[in-house]
Amino acid sequence: MQKQSIREIIRDYMLLTLGTALVALGVYFFKFPNNFSTGGVSGLSIILGRLFPSITPGAYVFIINQLLLIAGFLVFGRSFGVRTAYVSLVLSCITWGLEYVVPLANPLTNEPLLELVFSVTLPAIGSAILFNMQASSGGTDIVAMILRKYTNLNIGNALLCVDISITILAGVVFGIETGLFSVLGLALKSVIVDMVLENIKVHKAFQIITSKPNEITEFITVELKRGATRIDGEGAYTHENKTIILTVVNRMQAVKLRLYARSVDAHCFILITNTSEIIGKGFRGVM
Repeated sequence: MQKQSIREIIRDYMLLTLGTALVALGVYFFKFPNNFSTGGVSGLSIILGRLFPSITPGAYVFIINQLLLIAGFLVFGRSFGVRTAYVSLVLSCITWGLEYVVPLANPLTNEPLLELVFSVTLPAIGSAILFNMQASSGGTDIVAMILRKYTNLNIGNALLCVDISITILAGVVFGIETGLFSVLGLALKSVIVDMVLENIKVHKAFQIITSKPNEITEFITVELKRGATRIDGEGAYTHENKTIILTVVNRMQAVKLRLYARSVDAHCFILITNTSEIIGKGFRGVM
């Protein structure tokens, strides 16, 4: 693996903190007041907070996450994910701290469906940012890591069963209406995470068929600071010599490249497709 620069490390941890803060805000301001329990440590903490009210849900999040962190380090030692440990600690501190800084006795609005949307969307966006940075919020993910090491269980199905069980328990503890909202939230959670994650990762793959490749490749490498591959070709109808340029750029660069290519060669043929799995220099390293 390539060693990261100080600037890259700072950028990464700023993104990790942003993702964690979004998860914490969604959990504290929308899940906790409405008792929406869509699984995980936050869902279990909401239920424990009702059954054993001497400890707040935020405190339960902190306690459970720290116990799971200790278990992770005991089982995996130094190989335990530093980023996951950081996110889990920050999430626990923010959630617990908000109970003292902004105490909430009731939901923010009288619209439970609206609050359900925010209780799912904010953590989903935050989780997508964390997943994109090869991190997670800890919690039940640590349990999954331990189970993966010592058992042959299908971890995805096992965690889904745990989340469903916690959601059903919420219906028993808080009533059928809250239980149904929690079930709906659980169904929406994975869909939104996948959708946001795909949009974060999406890039534009270009195939440019042109008779003026030098100007276009220079623009790609010098102005956009991206790599490109040139392939010699021949027009099937005209039999003219053509060059096919292959490159991948982000959304902003895609607009610039499309406009520049057309300005240099008005007859160039451009194919643009979305891609979210790119492995190579400048994108993602091979695992």
